[in-house]
Amino acid sequence: MRSSGKTDTGSKRSNNQDSIYYSDKPVGPLPNLYIVADGMGGHKAGEVASAIAINHLTEEFYRLETLGDKEMTIDWLRNIVTEINNKIFDYTKENPDSKGMGTTLVVAIKTDEFILYGNIGDSSGFVMKNGKLTKVTKDHSLVNLLVSTGELTEEEAKYHPRKNVLMRALGANNPIDIDIFDVEMNVNSLFLCSDGLTNMLTVEQIEKVLNDKELDIEECFDKLIKKANARGGNDNISVAYLKKESGDL
Repeated sequence: MRSSGKTDTGSKRSNNQDSIYYSDKPVGPLPNLYIVADGMGGHKAGEVASAIAINHLTEEFYRLETLGDKEMTIDWLRNIVTEINNKIFDYTKENPDSKGMGTTLVVAIKTDEFILYGNIGDSSGFVMKNGKLTKVTKDHSLVNLLVSTGELTEEEAKYHPRKNVLMRALGANNPIDIDIFDVEMNVNSLFLCSDGLTNMLTVEQIEKVLNDKELDIEECFDKLIKKANARGGNDNISVAYLKKESGDL
């Protein structure tokens, strides 16, 4: 089993507002934690928001003596998300220039008994099974809402001028809630990314790179980032990945 992650500024942005975290060794109560946070806001405020999310979540995670069962883990994650949201709002009160900052969040928690995904915003969580990459999370975006109500088709949503408008983000909604997804255990890998990747590449294109047996995990990331930048690289690009070399997780 291998874990890794990478983040890239992209071709058009001057700074990277994404933050990532990944683990592959037992530290604290759980062996694996993966997070991608895509910050937003001017004056470098977006990178502050994403860092607050990553730092608080990881600090509280590794402070635990035990996390408990699946339901306890879900309750813990919901509480931590509320704390992160409060921290971001507190920061903006103390730093008026950062008003409007926020961040998406996608997190994966894997134990020997269960796998959970949680997300806020439009960063994505996928699973790979039998060579097929499937998205687990659902975007909290305006276009996704319009697709769900039948006002837009999937194809129209790809090119909609308000594609990047979020309906939910940390630092933008109060109170806030995180969507939780219970993932089946018999998958081959977990893959998280910011929309800087999914806006540039299709799921099929990402899947093809991840399935390339001639590439190691870091080479897969390099190729995905290179492809995203070649297609415009309009945003920061971040990925986190847990892959079992053979069999299921």
